Parts: sequence; C-alpha cells; structure tokens
Amino acid sequence: MSDESVKEEILINVTSSEVRAALLENGVLQEVHIERAARRGLISNIYKGRVLRVLPGMQAAFVDIGLERTAFLHASDIATGEAAARSEETPGIRELLREGDEIMVQVAKDPMGNKGARLTTYVTLPSRHLVLLPYSNSVGVSARIEDEAERERLRVAVEELLTERGLDCGAIVRTVAEGLDKSVLSADLAYMLRLWDVVQQRCSKAGVKTLVHEDLSLPLRMLRDMVTGDTERILVDSEDDFERMREFSATYLPDVEPMLDLYRRRRPIFDLHGIEDEIRKSLDRTISLKSGGYLIFDQTEAMTTVDINTGGYVGHRNLEETIYRTNLEAAVAIARQLRLRNLGGMIIIDFIDMEEADHRENVLQVLEQSLARDHARHQITPVSPLGLIEMTRKRTRESLQHILCEDCPSCAGRGFLMTAETVCFEIFREIIRQSRQFEFDEVLVLAHQDVIELLLDEQARSLAELGEQTGKMIRLQTESLYLQDQFDVVLM
Repeated sequence: MSDESVKEEILINVTSSEVRAALLENGVLQEVHIERAARRGLISNIYKGRVLRVLPGMQAAFVDIGLERTAFLHASDIATGEAAARSEETPGIRELLREGDEIMVQVAKDPMGNKGARLTTYVTLPSRHLVLLPYSNSVGVSARIEDEAERERLRVAVEELLTERGLDCGAIVRTVAEGLDKSVLSADLAYMLRLWDVVQQRCSKAGVKTLVHEDLSLPLRMLRDMVTGDTERILVDSEDDFERMREFSATYLPDVEPMLDLYRRRRPIFDLHGIEDEIRKSLDRTISLKSGGYLIFDQTEAMTTVDINTGGYVGHRNLEETIYRTNLEAAVAIARQLRLRNLGGMIIIDFIDMEEADHRENVLQVLEQSLARDHARHQITPVSPLGLIEMTRKRTRESLQHILCEDCPSCAGRGFLMTAETVCFEIFREIIRQSRQFEFDEVLVLAHQDVIELLLDEQARSLAELGEQTGKMIRLQTESLYLQDQFDVVLM
C-alpha cells in the first residue's frame, strides 16, 4: 500500500549532452539519476555477443559485445534451456559455453572502474506492471506488496494469463500493479510478448557484437519504473522531451499522463527545493546532523564505511540518551544518503556504542524503516558483537561520486599528500645520496612554495648543517606548478 504521508515529485532536467532526474519525497531530494550522451547506461540492453574466453577456474566467460572492455558472464547467469529455472547446482562453464559461441545476453550491471559489464542470459523485459521472464517458469510478486491476499490474487491472475496463452515462461508482478484488474495485466503481458518476439527476430538476423534491444531513455524509464501511487507531479524542462513523455504515457501509461507538466519558468528546475546544493553536499565526505552530530562516509573499492559521531551534541539527560538520539537521527540520514549517493555493495555502519539492547534494536528498526522506500534491493544484518551493522545494497550502476568526480591529480585518489616537513627530509636524503655518487659544485632544489618556506624557516639550521656536511652550496627555488610532494634536485 502507498504511504499517505509521503508525496513524491519527479523533476527532469534535459540538455543536449546530459539528462538528470531527481526524485523528491515531501520536498526532500532522495535520488538522482544521471545519463550523459557520451556515456549512456547499458543496464537492460540486449546484445548478440561472441564468447572470447572460457575460464573454468572462475566458472565464467568473457564475452565481446562490442564495448571497450569485454563483458563478464558467470555460469550461474546462464540459462540452461527454454524456460529453465535456476537450479542450486550450476553446470560447469565448459558444459554451457565454448570459445566462439554466439549468444544473446543482457547487461545486468554497468561497467565500473576497470571492470567490464556484468551479463546474464536470463533476459528480463520490464513494463509498467509486469516483468517478463522468458527463460523462467515462475511467477513472483514484489515484496513491497505486503497484503497476503492481494499477493495471492495477483500471482494467480498472472499464472492464469500465462496458462491461457499456453506460455512456458514466467513473470514478476511489480509494486504498482497492486489493486489492478486482470485485464490491465493482460494488456501489459501482450505488449511484452510482442516485444520479446521482436527481440528474438532481431537477434536471429543480427551479426555478433550488435545491440539487439536498447532500453528506454532516462525520462521514459522514470515514467515506467519510478512513478508510484504516491507520485503527484512530474516536471520536465524540455518541450521536446515533454511531448515524447506525453505520447509514451498516453500509449502505455494512461494513468501517468495527467501527472506530466512542462516547466516553463526562467529559474533552473534543479534550483527548486535546493537540488543543486543537495547534490554538491552529497559529494562531501562529512554530513552534518541537525543535532550537532555528523556522519563520515568513506567509499573504497571493497566497501563503504559510515562512522557516526556526536560532535557538538551534548544532550539533556545522560550519555546513553545522547548517543541513542544521535544514532536515531543518523539512521534516517544514512538511509537517505545511501539512496542519494547510490552507494552499493558492502556497507559497514559504525553506530556509536549503546549499552541498552532496546536502543540497539530501535536504531536498527529505524534504519530498516527509512530504507523501506529504497528502489535498490538491500539486506541488513543485526548489530554485530563489535557494534557494527553490516548491510548490502544492490549495485547496478556507478555511484554519484564516480559519475560526477575523478581521482584528485594531486594525490592520485589517495586522499592525502606528504607533509611539507616530510618532503624536506626527502630532499635532505636525496642531496646526501647525490653527493656520494657524483661530483658537483652546487645543488639547486626546486620545490613547492610551502616546502621552500619551511626550508628557510624551521629547517634552516638543518639545511646549513647539510651544506657543511656535503661541502656543497645549496640554492632554493620555488616552482609554482609543483605539488607539495614534488621536488627536483639539480646538480650544477
């Protein structure tokens, strides 16, 4: 059931090179989706590829689908026959594929970093209310539909529709199908079956490394996937895209069309509700809480860690109550930031230690409730003996940070530089090393201004002693283009 207390709004900003979509709940930004013309997302695209390498040790294969990097296909993601359900015992990769095989694959995860796309042969074709599963024979219902009677009604209705058509395939009933009549589901299913026929025909005629079916553009995907019963308005600032969205909704999503509205004001659409500012804040490592506490997010290749601190919050009763209140506020803020930053994979949350078991359970419950509206699948474990909460969140596309940012050229992504003092000592050691290997009269040190100033101030005595020790004149020169940990020792 939809939450009557939540009012959703979708804002779409379109330029020639980039499309951005923002999902707001009660006027607060919750999710940002970005699609750039030079690097569109590949998820749900279907390709005809060729197997390049089969790796029995990894139970996987690398498939060329025409991208810059070969894509990865695991044995567990290979359908073993028409309408084959996934079994617990996966056949060996050599039994399923050979080098040179031509196969139809769908992108399950975008390329990230230096990793290629993740593929599957279990094709899924989503529509507004259903997801068609051509290579499965099971019918599932979205976990967000909680009423058991309604879940059973929808499951039976879809099973009957598949049986009536003599189909040996499966489907998933999406959340927005709750309460819908069987005839609406039937129309959705008919459309998906026609689309599947087209995909199969294209694949049979296409050459390898060919895009067989491309998923919808971001504005249309927002209509199909993100509109719920709580959505009140969809604003788009491009007249062309507004017309395309209106035509699409009139044909496939008639219930969505009345929500569409063209944004005509001079003020940029993402200035509404401070969306631009919220996006910038989401790139910060530290997030402040209203109470005075703060969160620290550290995103690494292996996992994301979140640390909670009370900061300036001193509370009114006792330490345990102060910690409890801070953790409750942090749980809500963390859930929002995970969605906004689109953080996926393994996530470790280090809440401030709480003595009372009830407090720990309540904080965990608040975190789960705050993530209830998250579109990404996630799993949360109870508080560990070390006071940590471990969770996973499905990662299908790159995080907001990886889309908008790149590694700092100064530190190559490390997040730190050697101190000016450390660089001074490096320079001293280099001068000694050179003096023992080569003959020269004087040495010229080229370095960052902060390093030169330190050599002339706090390290002046050490520099003079080094000159006496080596018997060489040492001259200093500031290089404005050097980073703090860069220097050169020139022999003259």
